[in-house]
This record gives sequence, structure tokens and C-alpha cells, in this order.
Amino acid sequence: MRDVEDHTLILLLVAVSLAFAWILWPFSSAILWATVLAIVFAPLYRWLLNSMGGRQNSSAIAAVLIIITMVIIPLTFTAGSLLQEATNLYETIEAGQTDFGQFIQQVINALPTWATDILNRLGLTDLGEMQRRLSAALVQGSKTIATQALSIGKGTANFVVSLFVMLYLLFFFLRDGAALAKRIKDAIPLPAEQKRALFTKFAVVIRAMFKGTLLVAALQGALGGLIFWFLGIHAPVLWGVVMGLFALLPAVGAAIVWVPTAIYFLATGAIWEGIVLIAFGAFVIGLVDNVLRPFLVGKDTELPDFVVLISTLGGIAIFGLNGFVIGPVIAAMFIAVWDIFSEQAAKDGGASR
Repeated sequence: MRDVEDHTLILLLVAVSLAFAWILWPFSSAILWATVLAIVFAPLYRWLLNSMGGRQNSSAIAAVLIIITMVIIPLTFTAGSLLQEATNLYETIEAGQTDFGQFIQQVINALPTWATDILNRLGLTDLGEMQRRLSAALVQGSKTIATQALSIGKGTANFVVSLFVMLYLLFFFLRDGAALAKRIKDAIPLPAEQKRALFTKFAVVIRAMFKGTLLVAALQGALGGLIFWFLGIHAPVLWGVVMGLFALLPAVGAAIVWVPTAIYFLATGAIWEGIVLIAFGAFVIGLVDNVLRPFLVGKDTELPDFVVLISTLGGIAIFGLNGFVIGPVIAAMFIAVWDIFSEQAAKDGGASR
């Protein structure tokens, strides 16, 4: 009889948990980013709490205001500029005001003979075909962003509601995060040591993903956009965001954007622009990743680059932009759980001998 009651309780627990998750799903992004920001800025909240004499509500409100100033407002302005530039680029391409054929021909004419021979063998000197592919890619990309701008404009109310929910949850996650984490930890039927390892790994990975991946990529994108603006390249915010997105992916990086641009400058006679871009890209944008990422992340969350790449791309495919965080976090937790399982199996094997 006791077994029946236990199984019934478990089934009821699973059913109501799934129903609750279904209800919360429309606000999944708000819950995710409230959780991420609460974990990342928990040290700030604790510092404010000590500075304000233990006043929890005032400390949480102050932390939320700082987060709005440091994160939300800059992202809002950047998103507005991005959508405007993407829309303008799409309109100029559609109006035929951008001649990609001329750009491509200038680069091909400036290449040495051995390089053009290689392009001929690869069939990459067909100007019409290259122009068609490049135009199609840029039209599709800018059209996608412009379409997103329209949908965001239509869904402004939903965006505002989600933002309010995120900030509202952030306040409570900061204020009551420790108590909430303890309740969740107590409810998980695992040994205390394993629960401690899992929760520590989760918090460390979240902080590492925000500081060592998102923050570094944002800085690389900002620096790339700044040098593009300085060199007079059209739509610097758009290209900065593109570089930031590529910087999120291991083995790709922001160089996939600025290197071809530098080559174009050199090939078309803009020598000093090409040299400046190469020097800035190599010694400023490139060093940000090599210097800041190890400092911000440390060695606790090091994952193989191929695991980060695959988990990030898979996360994006399933969860959209949220996958930049969800994918690598799931991968890190997967490795952590298997490490715990292997350690437990080794202990059980040693005890049975």
C-alpha cells in the first residue's frame, strides 16, 4: 500500500510540475535571463546588502537599477541602431544602389596572378554568380533583421511585459535567491556532496558564460564596430553586432568579418585603412579574447572548443538566441553529471572489493 501511495505522489508531482512549466513557458526567456542576471550579479547584491546594513529590499532595488543602467539601457540603444541600419541596408540593396559587382571586380583585378589562377580553378571568378550569391546573402540577412524590427514593433506590448516580468523576477531572485536555491537543493534526492557539486558547477558555468563569453563577445563586437565607424564603413553597428555574434563561436571569431574587409581595402588601394584594420583587429580585437577570457572565466569551466561550438549551435537551433547560454550550460552540466556518476561508480567498485 505504501508503494502505491509513493508512486501516486511521484506521478502527481510530475503532472503538476509539467502543467506549471506549460503555464510559465510564454515567459521562459524572461525567467532564463532573470536567473542568469541574478546569478551573475549576486556578488553585487551581497556587497550592497553589507553596505546598506542588511536591508534586503533596498539592496535588491539598487542592484536592479544598476543592472538596468549597465545592461538593459545599452542593449536597448544598440538594438535600435542595429534595426535602423539593417533596414537601411536592405532598402539600398533592394533599390540597386549598392554595386557588389564593382567591389568584387576591384578585388579580383588587384590580386596577383597565382591567386586569380587558383580562383579560376575553383570557379570563383564568375562575377555574375559571385555577385548574385553575395547579394542574396546580404538581402536575406538584412531582410531577416528588418522583419524582426517590424515584428518587434508590432509586439512592443509583449516585449514590455516580458521585460517587466524579468525585472520583477530579478528583484526576488536577488533578494530570496539563497533561500530559493536551498529549497530546491533540499528537494533533490541526491547526497549532499553531489548536490553541492552540481549547484556550484551550475552557478560557475552561468557566470563564466556571461562574463567570459557574452561579455567578451560584446566587447569584441563594440571594438569592431568602433574601428569600422572610424574607417567610414557603412552600418558600423550592424557589422559590430555581426562580429559579436561570430565571436561567440569558438574557431570562428570576429576575424571572419574584419579580415575580408581589410583584404578589400588593400586590394582596392586603401592601404592605410587596410593596415589600420589589420593592426587593430590583431592586436586589440584578437587580444581581448586571449587576455580577458582566461581572466574572467578561470580554469573551473574549461570545455573543449568543439563541445562549446556544437552545444552553442545546437542550442541556437532549438532555443533561438537563448541557446547561446542554454546550449553550453547543458553541455557543462552533462559533463558534470557524468563525472559525478563515474566517481560514484568508482567508489562503489572499490567498496565491493
